[in-house]
Amino acid sequence: MSLDLHADPVDLTAALVDVFSVSGSEAELAALVQEALEKQAPHLEVVRNGDAVLARTNLGRPSRVVLAGHLDTVPENGNFPSRRDDEFLHGLGTVDMKGGDAVFLHLAATLPEPKHDVTFVFYDNEEVEAVKNGLGRIERELPEWLAGDLAIVGEPSNGVIEAGCQGTMRVELRFSGKRAHTARSWMGENAIHALAEPLRRLAEYTPRIVDIDGLTYREGLQATAVGGGVAGNVVPDAAVLTVNHRFAPDRDPAAAERHLREVFDGFELSVVDLSPGALPGLSAPAAAELVAAAGGRAAAKLGWTDVARFAARGMPAVNFGPGDPTLAHTQQENVRIEEIGQVADVLRKFLA
Repeated sequence: MSLDLHADPVDLTAALVDVFSVSGSEAELAALVQEALEKQAPHLEVVRNGDAVLARTNLGRPSRVVLAGHLDTVPENGNFPSRRDDEFLHGLGTVDMKGGDAVFLHLAATLPEPKHDVTFVFYDNEEVEAVKNGLGRIERELPEWLAGDLAIVGEPSNGVIEAGCQGTMRVELRFSGKRAHTARSWMGENAIHALAEPLRRLAEYTPRIVDIDGLTYREGLQATAVGGGVAGNVVPDAAVLTVNHRFAPDRDPAAAERHLREVFDGFELSVVDLSPGALPGLSAPAAAELVAAAGGRAAAKLGWTDVARFAARGMPAVNFGPGDPTLAHTQQENVRIEEIGQVADVLRKFLA
């Protein structure tokens, strides 16, 4: 098969969805994307990096915009291939994020002379552990391809610009006790019971609500796992409480960790996972142009996305794509057909 990049972005979305590309299996789709760009967008420089495809204009414009979308999906769940009704396109990846990819590919072929130079990045392995993420490999091997004045990541955002993103930190609190037979429990020390105080602090915790560039970020602090126990008749001598902190991008990772150590003062705490947030950067000229093209609407991104990778490079970055993010990774994944066209129209207005 081949991809028609000049087709309606809805039809192109369906074509992308119908190419199986669960994380680690993107080679076929990457080859189709590469072939389509080379044949149908001769104005672009195109390169392949692993199972990622990169393309860019070289027009000498004073600014450059990076449009980035991942080609992979989560495993299928009875929702492959696509199907369509009058209002929605259903199927694996329609939301996360082949609708965004289709818009970017359509613009790559149909806008030969944009007012900004544009780099298109279609990458692999976003839905798995961060060490496999294709953006990380591209940054190591072809860092100049990620440079620009604004990055737009096509993650689903209900067709609304979601600027920046919150950071995420996962910590573990470990507790020690002394084993004993439950018939003689006074001879032991129950490590699980020691969770009571940190759990009380969590239950009484009031998260911050932060305004940055007119956008509202709501932080969170939640227990996500409890581990412990030896047998039904043994006082446990070890327990662990896992806590996830979502922090606004005005805090860097060091500040977020200091805050958690204050909340859990007196307890052993270790950081086991961390991804910094990204400031919205909407005052940057290219970002302000994009918001204007979208009718002046923008919202805060509460989850973590790859915009943080671009923000770490000193670039303002936003999420902008069709689809409801709450449907991502679900069996019911679907995207409103009209929304795909709306996102394409906004980006065309911004770039043309």
